[in-house]
Amino acid sequence: MFSKALAPEYQGALSALSVNSSLTDVLDAATEQMTAAQRAGDAHETARAALAVAEAHRRLGHVAAADRAWKSSYRTARSAGDVPAMAWALWSGGTLARQRGALTLAFRLLRYAADLGKRGGDVVAHGYSLAGLAETGRIQGDYEAVGALHDELLAEARARGEARHTVWALEGIAQMHRNSGRYDTAYELFEEAAGIAAAADDRRGHAWALRGLADIVSVRDGDAARALELLGRAEAGCREMNLSSALAYNHKMRGNVLYRAGRYAEALETYEQALAEFREIDEPRGQALSRLGAVKARARLGVADPARTAAELAELGGVLDRMGLRHARAMVDKAHAELGLPIEEPRR
Repeated sequence: MFSKALAPEYQGALSALSVNSSLTDVLDAATEQMTAAQRAGDAHETARAALAVAEAHRRLGHVAAADRAWKSSYRTARSAGDVPAMAWALWSGGTLARQRGALTLAFRLLRYAADLGKRGGDVVAHGYSLAGLAETGRIQGDYEAVGALHDELLAEARARGEARHTVWALEGIAQMHRNSGRYDTAYELFEEAAGIAAAADDRRGHAWALRGLADIVSVRDGDAARALELLGRAEAGCREMNLSSALAYNHKMRGNVLYRAGRYAEALETYEQALAEFREIDEPRGQALSRLGAVKARARLGVADPARTAAELAELGGVLDRMGLRHARAMVDKAHAELGLPIEEPRR
């Protein structure tokens, strides 16, 4: 039995905020609370409010502001000797680093966060930090290294009845199965995640689960209409909460669905929309994936000659190599084969 989804990153006076609160509302409330706590000389509350400020900025795509806020939260917590708050600040910083494509930094910050969460007796901070490490490894494509950790975290979340973390783990495991070609298993896991998220009123988790289902429906079943309907439902949730990154990934997936359906002109337009959104929030992984889709769509439309296409794919291969994204890098090689192009050495 799962309880209603909670947002443990909203702490102290902000703990009444919902996991579904609009991020602009969270940012306003957290900024106000941080200012009040600073005036009152309450370092513990200041650190917690700064954490919420950092998370709101991160999810809205305000990278520089998020970076300043998590560092402020950490410094304030350290000055007060508040170890759990230090752990949460480092978790936020590590999550931001992953979002920006700085995976080595993300690993380092999240390991520190996990250690501090354990030392400070904050089970949730420790668990979220381990989850962050697992997700970073999964995004990198190192499924063998993080598969067991995903399973362990899923079992712990189920045992505690934590809907939000259960949904996260199910979606991560589902994505690994999907990327490994086990579509039926992936679909079942995404479907379970969607059901739990809906019952627990976790709109963010539900939107990501719908996106995963749309991907499977498109690639396995070739049902573009149903996939686009699922993505439309997910987009509504993203817009309601102002989830900039999730919305951009939704649009990138919409491009994938249209491309697989042979609707290349629509796919190109959608990939370019997603690329602009990723650039606005400074998310390099999303930018690279959107560029890859756009290169393939232009090649299919015949508006780019083979030499230009091969050169763009080579450049993207270098970008993904530098970011350490193994699965995405393999997608570039697959694109060469799909388009009948020779594989060139990536530009360094």
